[in-house]
Amino acid sequence: MKKRMVITLISVLLLAFGLAGCGNDAAEENEKSEDNQSVGKTKVEIGMLKLTSSAPLFIALEKGYFEEEGLDASAKWFEAAQPIAVATAGGDIQVGATGITASLYNMVAGGEKLVIVADKGREEEGYSSSALLVPEDSSVETIEDLKGKKIGITQTGSTYHYMVGRLLEVHGLTTDDVELVPLNSIPGLMETLESKQVDAILLNEPNVSRVVDEGYGKVISQVGEEIEYQTSGIFFSKGFAENTDVATKFLKAYVKATQYYYDAVLNKVDGEIVPGENYDEVVKIIAEYTGQEEELIKKGLPYMDRDGKLLASDIQTQIDWYAKENLIDEAIDAADIVNIELLEEAIKQLGK
Repeated sequence: MKKRMVITLISVLLLAFGLAGCGNDAAEENEKSEDNQSVGKTKVEIGMLKLTSSAPLFIALEKGYFEEEGLDASAKWFEAAQPIAVATAGGDIQVGATGITASLYNMVAGGEKLVIVADKGREEEGYSSSALLVPEDSSVETIEDLKGKKIGITQTGSTYHYMVGRLLEVHGLTTDDVELVPLNSIPGLMETLESKQVDAILLNEPNVSRVVDEGYGKVISQVGEEIEYQTSGIFFSKGFAENTDVATKFLKAYVKATQYYYDAVLNKVDGEIVPGENYDEVVKIIAEYTGQEEELIKKGLPYMDRDGKLLASDIQTQIDWYAKENLIDEAIDAADIVNIELLEEAIKQLGK
């Protein structure tokens, strides 16, 4: 009897160990299966900020558009625009997505290599994006009234600096006619407007709507109503751009996402923006990636071309202005920094 009990106990233990082994084997197989899912896929790291204008990239990641093209894409988060450009030019990341600033042009003038390939946000007539605001009780009504006044911008050489400078010139003034005050951050701009330490600020959506809603500022000019301006872009490192097959695949995924974004939140009917069927989904995706409230996001969905096409002619306009203002060391040829052929090929392959 005892002998049979011992044999039974041993059998049970052996079975238990066997099952445990099977469990480990199964776990290992699952891990291998997960690893194999990315085998054969090209890894692509995208440097970006947690801004609404990164929406198409969020959409492409969330909906698996990059995976469909055989790419293992992931976001690398940054806190400012300049480090993204530096990392892209240095090949530390393959793709950068951020504002186009004087510092980027200076990098190229200094011999760094990267190319701007697609739209990531622009100022366009009929869409609220960036605007010039003054205190609600200010006597300033027009840009001409700003002569001799203080205007808050983020940083010297920034997109905000450029927009203020161009708006002044459209109205017969120059940056010498005002005092530009770098305030380093969006919250800093809003705080100094509310406390009236400056006479005007340049601000983007949804912050423009927030200031107006809170009652301490009013818009005197929408940038998109005054000038066309390619505010930000998608950049490729030199090596990534030269791998035309992979670069085109990335842009195919990106175009799918820009079309999805445009149709959801930017489509117009009779001159008015009419939310598309995927409006709520897109807003939710943006909220998840940026950490912003959905209602705030709805107030400031930036314009971008439906096919992600770059306003290429504006790049040379920017370079020439920055050079004139001595904000870049030397003017460069836009052809050295712009590549629209990759996007054109992506659109062609999509057949749209």
